[in-house]
Amino acid sequence: MEPAAPAEAPVEAPSEAPPPVAPDGTLHLLWVNAGLSCDGDSVALTAATNPSVEELVGGAFPDVPRLEVHWPILAFPTGPAGGSDDFLEAFHRAVRDELGPFVLVVEGSVPNERIKDEGCWAGFGSDPETGQPIPTCDWIDRLAPRALAVLAVGTCATYGGIPAMQNNPTGAMGLPDYLGWDWTSRAGVPVVCVPGCPIQPDNVSEVILYLLYQLSGQAPMIPLDGALRPEWQFGPTAHQGCDRAGYYEEGIFARAHGEPECVVKLGCWGPVVHCNVPKRGWINGIGGCPNVGGICIACTMPGFPDRFQPFMDPPPGAAVSTAGSGIYGTVIRGLRRLSEGIFDDEPRWRVPGDELRSGYVPPWRDGGGTATSGAVPVELDGERHRRADPDPTG
Repeated sequence: MEPAAPAEAPVEAPSEAPPPVAPDGTLHLLWVNAGLSCDGDSVALTAATNPSVEELVGGAFPDVPRLEVHWPILAFPTGPAGGSDDFLEAFHRAVRDELGPFVLVVEGSVPNERIKDEGCWAGFGSDPETGQPIPTCDWIDRLAPRALAVLAVGTCATYGGIPAMQNNPTGAMGLPDYLGWDWTSRAGVPVVCVPGCPIQPDNVSEVILYLLYQLSGQAPMIPLDGALRPEWQFGPTAHQGCDRAGYYEEGIFARAHGEPECVVKLGCWGPVVHCNVPKRGWINGIGGCPNVGGICIACTMPGFPDRFQPFMDPPPGAAVSTAGSGIYGTVIRGLRRLSEGIFDDEPRWRVPGDELRSGYVPPWRDGGGTATSGAVPVELDGERHRRADPDPTG
């Protein structure tokens, strides 16, 4: 097999900081899905609802640049290389600085092409002159320095994921590993990582919308955590948004799948995993791993999957934390049952009869024109209230 072809002849990348994209301008989205992955993140994004892909590409949001998508799963130009409708032409034009402002999206792990003598681990399109695949790494090398922002979509692209497991033959890694964790784009934006296996669709569509506002000068720098994830999406843990978290607090745990209680003892990593899926759901607010009976396997974490295996075994700290929760939860359950016995009942004055027992004090004067004066205490449900004193003139 012949060596893989380079994407383009080397072209020096622009060094000056770009101006904001005009709100009435166009921002291109170049999506390279040819890393080491299963395309599951592309498929998942088609289910986005808040915002939806249709809203992003259809101009549903006012005062933001028009988004022109070059994405293999949703592309208008779909012709062969060299044809009049060549899908890859936009990517070649971007390398030649002829396309206009763009955001680069990478899906899939980045292989190490330097550990072998020939061929390529992953390629995106073919060189029309040689017919050889153009390595994905070459596209990243040429497009990333020209992009206004670079977005890594899915855990494979963000941190390496399953293709980067121990003993893998490709030397796979995440995009921040490849470009550098302190790398920034022409516009000063770090690599933006939206992990997930696959991604929660609204997380990605929401980030794309945020970048549209930011790159047009209408939003501040996107806030990222230490793992380059959007803080507002990945700050809380899965446990904090889980429907089953209340059971954990009371020390009640499921013993088998299908039971409604907390599933930490069945292998769930939710208490230490930064993920909003249990709270946000999967599609249109519905679903989410523990919400529907599954366990959290930590797929949004940089150490996934190696540090969280075997998936079905309880986490190492689960024995200590669940034991403590069991002791604490027993006390909490007792106090709550006591409160339920007091407050899960109606007040005693809600009964039929000839006497008003609610403690109501009439504000009007009596028939003789004398205002009621003073008040006498009455007992209602063990509490002292005051009611109008009878008219002293009778």
